[in-house]
Amino acid sequence: MARVSIYLNFQGKTEEAFNFYKSVFNTEFIGPVMRHSDIPPQDGMPSVSEEDKNKIMHVCLPILGGTNIMATDMLESMGQKLVIGNNVTINLEPDSKEEADRLYNSLSQGATECAPMSQQFWGYWGCCLDKFGIRWMFNFTGQQ
Repeated sequence: MARVSIYLNFQGKTEEAFNFYKSVFNTEFIGPVMRHSDIPPQDGMPSVSEEDKNKIMHVCLPILGGTNIMATDMLESMGQKLVIGNNVTINLEPDSKEEADRLYNSLSQGATECAPMSQQFWGYWGCCLDKFGIRWMFNFTGQQ
Protein backbone atom coordinates (compact mmCIF):
# COMPACT_ATOMS: atom_id res chain seq x y z
CA MET A 1 0.00 0.00 0.00
CA ALA A 2 1.39 3.39 -0.98
CA ARG A 3 2.38 5.72 1.87
CA VAL A 4 3.57 9.26 2.46
CA SER A 5 5.86 10.21 5.32
CA ILE A 6 7.90 13.21 6.39
CA TYR A 7 11.69 12.88 6.30
CA LEU A 8 13.77 15.11 8.56
CA ASN A 9 17.50 15.88 8.41
CA PHE A 10 19.52 16.77 11.48
CA GLN A 11 23.18 17.68 11.98
CA GLY A 12 24.08 15.11 14.64
CA LYS A 13 20.89 15.52 16.70
CA THR A 14 18.65 12.79 15.24
CA GLU A 15 18.93 10.40 18.18
CA GLU A 16 18.23 13.14 20.73
CA ALA A 17 15.32 14.54 18.70
CA PHE A 18 13.70 11.16 18.04
CA ASN A 19 13.97 10.02 21.65
CA PHE A 20 12.17 13.26 22.53
CA TYR A 21 9.48 12.71 19.84
CA LYS A 22 9.09 9.10 21.00
CA SER A 23 8.26 10.37 24.51
CA VAL A 24 5.87 13.04 23.17
CA PHE A 25 3.87 10.66 20.93
CA ASN A 26 4.25 7.66 23.28
CA THR A 27 5.12 5.32 20.40
CA GLU A 28 7.96 2.97 19.49
CA PHE A 29 10.39 3.06 16.57
CA ILE A 30 9.36 1.06 13.51
CA GLY A 31 12.10 -1.37 12.52
CA PRO A 32 15.67 -1.10 13.67
CA VAL A 33 17.41 2.22 14.19
CA MET A 34 20.15 2.13 11.54
CA ARG A 35 23.48 3.83 12.12
CA HIS A 36 25.94 4.99 9.49
CA SER A 37 28.18 2.06 10.51
CA ASP A 38 25.40 -0.26 9.22
CA ILE A 39 25.82 0.93 5.61
CA PRO A 40 27.52 -1.78 3.55
CA PRO A 41 30.65 -0.66 1.66
CA GLN A 42 29.80 0.65 -1.81
CA ASP A 43 32.10 1.02 -4.80
CA GLY A 44 33.22 4.60 -5.32
CA MET A 45 31.83 5.82 -2.01
CA PRO A 46 34.13 7.08 0.76
CA SER A 47 33.98 5.24 4.05
CA VAL A 48 32.29 6.86 7.03
CA SER A 49 34.64 8.46 9.57
CA GLU A 50 34.99 6.92 13.03
CA GLU A 51 33.40 10.08 14.46
CA ASP A 52 30.28 9.60 12.30
CA LYS A 53 29.79 5.82 12.49
CA ASN A 54 27.43 6.00 15.50
CA LYS A 55 25.27 8.76 14.01
CA ILE A 56 21.80 7.83 12.74
CA MET A 57 21.45 6.72 9.11
CA HIS A 58 17.70 6.01 9.37
CA VAL A 59 14.98 5.98 12.02
CA CYS A 60 11.18 5.81 11.70
CA LEU A 61 8.56 6.77 14.29
CA PRO A 62 4.76 6.76 14.01
CA ILE A 63 3.16 9.99 15.22
CA LEU A 64 -0.56 10.67 14.54
CA GLY A 65 -3.16 9.35 12.10
CA GLY A 66 -0.93 6.77 10.43
CA THR A 67 1.77 9.34 9.66
CA ASN A 68 5.41 8.42 10.21
CA ILE A 69 8.34 10.75 10.63
CA MET A 70 11.75 9.49 9.55
CA ALA A 71 15.19 11.02 9.86
CA THR A 72 18.92 10.89 9.28
CA ASP A 73 22.01 12.69 10.52
CA MET A 74 23.69 14.68 7.78
CA LEU A 75 27.46 14.21 7.86
CA GLU A 76 29.67 17.29 7.57
CA SER A 77 32.61 14.93 6.92
CA MET A 78 30.81 13.93 3.68
CA GLY A 79 30.17 17.56 2.69
CA GLN A 80 26.56 17.56 3.93
CA LYS A 81 25.49 20.80 5.59
CA LEU A 82 22.10 21.36 7.18
CA VAL A 83 20.37 24.57 6.14
CA ILE A 84 16.75 25.60 6.37
CA GLY A 85 15.32 24.20 3.13
CA ASN A 86 17.09 20.83 3.18
CA ASN A 87 15.92 19.77 6.62
CA VAL A 88 12.46 18.48 5.56
CA THR A 89 11.57 16.16 2.66
CA ILE A 90 8.25 14.67 1.58
CA ASN A 91 8.88 10.93 1.20
CA LEU A 92 6.66 9.08 -1.31
CA GLU A 93 6.50 5.28 -1.19
CA PRO A 94 4.50 4.19 -4.26
CA ASP A 95 3.32 0.65 -4.94
CA SER A 96 5.59 0.03 -7.96
CA LYS A 97 8.87 1.03 -9.61
CA GLU A 98 6.85 2.34 -12.55
CA GLU A 99 4.86 4.67 -10.30
CA ALA A 100 8.09 5.78 -8.57
CA ASP A 101 9.55 6.60 -12.01
CA ARG A 102 6.38 8.42 -13.08
CA LEU A 103 6.32 10.56 -9.93
CA TYR A 104 10.05 11.27 -10.15
CA ASN A 105 9.87 12.18 -13.85
CA SER A 106 6.94 14.52 -13.25
CA LEU A 107 8.22 16.25 -10.12
CA SER A 108 11.80 16.57 -11.40
CA GLN A 109 10.77 18.66 -14.45
CA GLY A 110 12.62 21.94 -13.91
CA ALA A 111 14.05 20.57 -10.65
CA THR A 112 17.53 21.01 -9.22
CA GLU A 113 19.64 18.87 -6.92
CA CYS A 114 18.36 15.66 -8.48
CA ALA A 115 19.49 12.16 -7.56
CA PRO A 116 18.05 10.00 -10.38
CA MET A 117 16.11 6.85 -9.53
CA SER A 118 18.54 4.00 -8.86
CA GLN A 119 18.75 0.70 -7.04
CA GLN A 120 20.19 1.07 -3.52
CA PHE A 121 20.83 -1.54 -0.84
CA TRP A 122 17.41 -0.84 0.76
CA GLY A 123 15.39 -0.46 -2.47
CA TYR A 124 14.72 1.72 -5.51
CA TRP A 125 15.36 5.39 -4.61
CA GLY A 126 15.63 8.91 -6.01
CA CYS A 127 15.29 12.52 -4.83
CA CYS A 128 14.80 16.02 -6.26
CA LEU A 129 14.26 19.61 -5.25
CA ASP A 130 11.31 20.65 -7.42
CA LYS A 131 11.04 23.93 -9.32
CA PHE A 132 9.14 25.41 -6.35
CA GLY A 133 11.87 24.54 -3.82
CA ILE A 134 10.13 21.50 -2.29
CA ARG A 135 12.32 18.43 -1.67
CA TRP A 136 10.78 15.07 -2.70
CA MET A 137 12.15 11.58 -2.04
CA PHE A 138 10.91 8.45 -3.82
CA ASN A 139 11.30 4.96 -2.32
CA PHE A 140 10.04 1.65 -3.64
CA THR A 141 11.05 -1.24 -1.40
CA GLY A 142 8.58 -3.90 -2.56
CA GLN A 143 8.96 -6.73 -5.02
CA GLN A 144 8.21 -6.32 -8.75
